[in-house]
Amino acid sequence: MGQDAVSTFVMKEEAKPLVFGLLAWLCFAVAVGVSGCFQHASALGVAATVWTLTAVALWACWKLRMIRHWVLVVDLRWLIAVHLTRFVGIYFLVLGRRGDLPEEFAKPAGIGDIAIATIALIILAVPKRRMSRRLVLAWNTLGLIDIIFVAFSALQAGLGDWLSMAPLRELPLSLLPTFLVPLIITSHVLIFVRLAGPRHTAEKNE
Repeated sequence: MGQDAVSTFVMKEEAKPLVFGLLAWLCFAVAVGVSGCFQHASALGVAATVWTLTAVALWACWKLRMIRHWVLVVDLRWLIAVHLTRFVGIYFLVLGRRGDLPEEFAKPAGIGDIAIATIALIILAVPKRRMSRRLVLAWNTLGLIDIIFVAFSALQAGLGDWLSMAPLRELPLSLLPTFLVPLIITSHVLIFVRLAGPRHTAEKNE
């Protein structure tokens, strides 16, 4: 009970700056999409946006003590829950079927994201005390491989036919390179950090 009380306090107090930071980032990403300036970004520019924002997010998690402490003590399920957003893969399949995105990109990207999101949902449905570290590690590895594959597939498709990837430079999908994909990659790295730590540290809040 004492540990639960501490965890709840950490979530409520130390998560506030992080939540405000994420909301500010999201608002910035929305503003970029609304302004239309991202529509003119090159394929390399979109890729650079993803990896630059990922680097900044990881730097913040490493250098900002409050965020670093929160990441180390927060219930691991919060980091896993981020990946439920990857059900956006369903929309990829729809756009690919309609011809709004290249099907050679949309189909594997969509199926991969749906699979990772589905496994995340299964993991979250398992009681905390029965969560398998090996399952989480395997899922996290596959999830990171998948999102990197999606990022590089988008780059390849954009370099081949810039206009075909226009939906990813317009709202709502512009939020993927400017917000969601960097957040997903960052969460994968943080989950690895948690799983690589001492067993009691990684499982304390699980």
